[in-house]
Amino acid sequence: MQAKWGIRGMAVAPHSLASESALAVLREGGNALEAMVATAATITVVYPHMNSMSGDSFWVVHSPGKAMGGIDACGAAAG
Repeated sequence: MQAKWGIRGMAVAPHSLASESALAVLREGGNALEAMVATAATITVVYPHMNSMSGDSFWVVHSPGKAMGGIDACGAAAG
């Protein structure tokens, strides 16, 4: 398998429509986190056994020149 490179954005998901929704966000000027939310929302519809809007979420977030951070969004939803 040959590696693929993109210079204007890239999105990978287990369903092509989820990848397309992320790319649409990027094309409209959105950032990677916004594209990820679009991907998760699409996966909820087209691949529901893999994800749900009320499911757990674990993120690693990094911006160049800044410390890496994370989001641990698991457990019961906030009241």
